[in-house]
Amino acid sequence: MNHTGHNTPQSPTRRLDPEPPPPGGVLWTTAGDIRSLLTLPAAFTMQVAHPAVGAGVDQYSVFRTDPWGRGERSLRSVMLWVYGGDEAAAEGRRVRRLHKEIQGTDTRGRRYHSLDPACYAWVHATGFPVARYAGRYLFRRITPAQERQMYREWLQVGRILGLRDRDMPQTVEEFWPYYRRMLAEEIEPTKVARELVAVDADLPRPEPASRALRLLLRLTWPLLSTGYLRFRAFVTVGYMPPDARAAIGLEWTPAQERRLRRFSAAVRILVPLLPERLRYLPRARAARAQWRAGTR
Repeated sequence: MNHTGHNTPQSPTRRLDPEPPPPGGVLWTTAGDIRSLLTLPAAFTMQVAHPAVGAGVDQYSVFRTDPWGRGERSLRSVMLWVYGGDEAAAEGRRVRRLHKEIQGTDTRGRRYHSLDPACYAWVHATGFPVARYAGRYLFRRITPAQERQMYREWLQVGRILGLRDRDMPQTVEEFWPYYRRMLAEEIEPTKVARELVAVDADLPRPEPASRALRLLLRLTWPLLSTGYLRFRAFVTVGYMPPDARAAIGLEWTPAQERRLRRFSAAVRILVPLLPERLRYLPRARAARAQWRAGTR
């Protein structure tokens, strides 16, 4: 049955397309919320702490020369996986095509291909423990039933990206042994992971369309970039699950934890007070409005 509720013929391709997470679900509520932006650096750093993923990003990614463009493109893709409807599966196929030629030798001398399930599944998997851990700070604490629902929805996103069920643990109970094994056997402080928490990195200046804003950034960038790098490192390590921090060799002090809790409490209280047009990213906001209109 198609989304209009009529039994009309579908093409074989459309029938085989995996469904994105359901409207009104856990991801539908949280993924497009601006608070989730704070969790993305932790997930990305965990991804590149895998030797093969780190090697691929080091060799092929433009994260050093165009971090702002890369971040924008990645965020647009994530929004399509969750809120894209019929576009979600097409975006998943585009992501796989993009990674088709990424291959080489990892930091342990092993041959890798970016679409090998061993590393491709890890890239996807990192989002779940980060969302679960950081969500306790930034959103309401979820129930065990909501956690299971969130994992089921995360599996749906994995299918959008072309992962097969045999590539992923199929339940929360199966996920945690897999996750702990990856931390124990694979994850390490790769070159890229260290760069992403460095506070003295060379950060290119954004080039906004506005001429006045470009001029302002030229004048203030040394100060702004220093502040941004410190904040990025703070939320990257802070919202990363402690066992992943330990596997990557990242330090976190009680004083930092107290600061994170104060910051998170302010975000958790203030963001829900914002109107939806400010609280949700554009793609999420449009999809949520369309869904609400269709259910009336």
